[in-house]
Amino acid sequence: MAVLALLWGSGFLWTKLALRHGLSPVQITVLRSALGAAVLLVLARSAGQRLPRGAVIWRHLVVAAFLCNTLPFFLAAQGVQAVGSGLAGVLNATTPLWSLLIGLATGTERRRNPLRLGGLLLGFAGVLLIFSPWQENPAGDGGAFGWGVLALLGAAAGYAVAFTYMGRVLTGTGTGPLALSAAQLSAAAGLSTLALPAAEGTTSGLNVRALLAVAVLGVFCTGLTFHLNYRLIAVEGATGAATVGYLLPVVSTALGALFLDEALSVRTVAGMIVVLAGVFLTRQHREPPAGPANPPPGPVPTVAVPAAVTTPTPTPTPTPTTTRTRTSTLTPTSTPTPTARDRTNGPWAPKHLGG
Repeated sequence: MAVLALLWGSGFLWTKLALRHGLSPVQITVLRSALGAAVLLVLARSAGQRLPRGAVIWRHLVVAAFLCNTLPFFLAAQGVQAVGSGLAGVLNATTPLWSLLIGLATGTERRRNPLRLGGLLLGFAGVLLIFSPWQENPAGDGGAFGWGVLALLGAAAGYAVAFTYMGRVLTGTGTGPLALSAAQLSAAAGLSTLALPAAEGTTSGLNVRALLAVAVLGVFCTGLTFHLNYRLIAVEGATGAATVGYLLPVVSTALGALFLDEALSVRTVAGMIVVLAGVFLTRQHREPPAGPANPPPGPVPTVAVPAAVTTPTPTPTPTPTTTRTRTSTLTPTSTPTPTARDRTNGPWAPKHLGG
């Protein structure tokens, strides 16, 4: 989870750099998806995993690609134009809250214990502390409450919907995670390419820094993290995977302060600590006690039933001499009718009648 948060959180830094050096949001979306898909295709081939087949699964992949890649990538690039990379990570950290609400509404949330829910709420409180909506301009970049914030919130909500959708229809399909991730990112690249004709061309100011930034963004922050995210969804569930979003403000704010000279206040540091505490609580899963939680149903039948069946009331047994004498002197027509005691004493009655 820490590696995924580091790679994913640094994506806002590389997006900001690519925008500064000449790429448009649509171009970043296309290149990011295409490079990530190329990396995963190579990894899938080396691992012997084949791309999924069938129209049904590819329809699911196209929907997931739009929700988890094309739309969030584009909205994130649009938002970072007006909002600092640190604040972008903070807004993206609302993904676990959206995911929790969706999971509770659809019944896909697997662990509904108070400690986990409290951790999610505490983490969101830390996000609010960093964001500080009561401040006039907490980010210091003039874009705290504009369209950039709305775009980034839309990206966070798209991730939450995508996590739930992917966890329901794409995990456990029999296709390897590398091949599944490669197929989805390939679909995302195809979808975003359709928007290139309408994109604002800005290739005149393109330089090596922009290409390097988008290469890191596509190879590491998209290809590798997408594979790790699929594995996390399969193990932790939708909300568990979305919890990685709580670490994004820590990574993005620190990187923004180090490399982009973005403001880093005491309030922001305090919010990071609260966020980390929330993540810690969400990772605590209460397990049942080691002993059996409910007594096994065995003692009742093993005690009562055998006692009634295998322990008959003792009855006096006739001596062998008396039995032989009576048997030898009685004729078949004068055989006495067995009594109730004779009928219940199974082992004795056949001997008496056949001796």
